[in-house]
Amino acid sequence: MAAGGPGLRLGLAANWQQFSLLVAVNAFVGGMVGLERTVVPLLAGSEFGVASRTATLSFIASFGLAKALADLAAGRLAERFSRRSVLVAGWLAGLPAPVVLILAPSWGWVVGTNVLLGVNQGLAWSMTVTMKMDLVGPARRGLAMGLNEAAGYLAVAGAAYLTGVVAERFGVRPEPFYLGLGLVAAGTGLSALFVRDTTPFVRLEGAARGLAAGSLGRSFAELSWGRRALLGANQAGLVNNLNDVLAWGTFPLLFAARGLSVDRIGALAATYPLVWASLQLLTGWVGPSWWRGWSCKGEPSQPWGSRGPSGRGWGRRPSWAWGRPWSTRRSWRRWATRSRLRTGPPPWASTGSGGTSGPWWGLSPPGPWPTPSGSSQRCTRWPRSPWPRGRWPR
Repeated sequence: MAAGGPGLRLGLAANWQQFSLLVAVNAFVGGMVGLERTVVPLLAGSEFGVASRTATLSFIASFGLAKALADLAAGRLAERFSRRSVLVAGWLAGLPAPVVLILAPSWGWVVGTNVLLGVNQGLAWSMTVTMKMDLVGPARRGLAMGLNEAAGYLAVAGAAYLTGVVAERFGVRPEPFYLGLGLVAAGTGLSALFVRDTTPFVRLEGAARGLAAGSLGRSFAELSWGRRALLGANQAGLVNNLNDVLAWGTFPLLFAARGLSVDRIGALAATYPLVWASLQLLTGWVGPSWWRGWSCKGEPSQPWGSRGPSGRGWGRRPSWAWGRPWSTRRSWRRWATRSRLRTGPPPWASTGSGGTSGPWWGLSPPGPWPTPSGSSQRCTRWPRSPWPRGRWPR
C-alpha cells in the first residue's frame, strides 16, 4: 500500500469524481476532431479552390502521422514526467488549431494545423483513457475503456452535426470553428486545474501484482509477434482506422457531389461515430466477462463474430443491406468495423486490447484482463454462432 501512497484505493466507486472528470475531458478531445468531420473536406474546394482529391485528403495524412507518433511517444513521456503533464501538453498543442482554421490563408495552413491536432489527439486521448484505467484497476479496465471511447465519439458525432448546421446557415468558415475555441479552452482549463495525476495508482497496482516496468522494445515485440491476441487487437485497430479515414475524408465529398446540403452532410457524418460510441458502451461493459478470450495451447480462440455466420467475414454485407439509405449504410459500416477480425481477441479491440499486459509496459498497451503468460488458468472458448452457417439474421 505504501508504494502507491496513503489513502489510495483502486476502483470506480472510490475514484468516481476524477473518473467523471476524465470522461468530460475526453469528450472535449473528441469534439476537437469532430470539428473537421463535416466542414474541412468541403473547405478545400469552396474556400481555397483545391481541385485535387489527393490534395484535399492530405490533411488526414498529416493528422494520422502526427497522431501515430504522439501515441508512440505518449507512454514514455508519461513515465518520464507524469500522465497529467502529458495530458496538459496535448491540450497546449491543440490550442492554436481553431484559430488557424479560422484565419488560414491557404490550404497548406490547414494541413499543417492538422499536425497540431494529431499531437493533441495522440497525447490527450491516450492519457485520458490510461488515467481512467489507472483509477479503476484491472477488474474494470474494459468498462473504463468503453466509457472513454463512448464519451469521445459521442462528442465527435455532436461536433460533426453542429458544425454542419452552423455551416449551412452561416457558411463553412469561420463560424463553425468558433465551437473549437470553447472546446480547447474548456479542455485545457479542466486538465490544468482539476485533473490529478494517477501515477501513484500505477505504483499501487504494480506493487500488489508484483509487476515491473518494461522497455518499449519489449512492448513492441509482445504486440507485434509475441502474443497473437495482442497482434489481433492491433489488426482490428488498423481496420477500424482505415474505415474511419474513408468516412471522414471521402463521404462528405461524395454527399456534396450528390447535391446534399451541408446540414444533411453533418447529420450523415455524425451517424458513423454515433454508432461507434453506442457499441463501445455495450462492449466495454460485457467485454471483460463475456467476450474474454485468449490463446489456448498456442492457437487463438475463434469467436463466432470473427468470420461472420457465413464464414466469409463480417465485411461482406448481406444483400438486404445494400439497398438502404446512406445513413443505414454508414451504421452498417461501423457495425461491421467493430466486428471484423478473423482470429484473436474480441473484434471490438479498443475495449479488448492488451489482454495479457499490465500498466507498466510503457503504457503500451494498457490491458483489461490480467492473464500472465504460462498461467494454469483454463482457457475460455468463444460461444458458437447463434445462426445456422451461411445464413444472416433478417
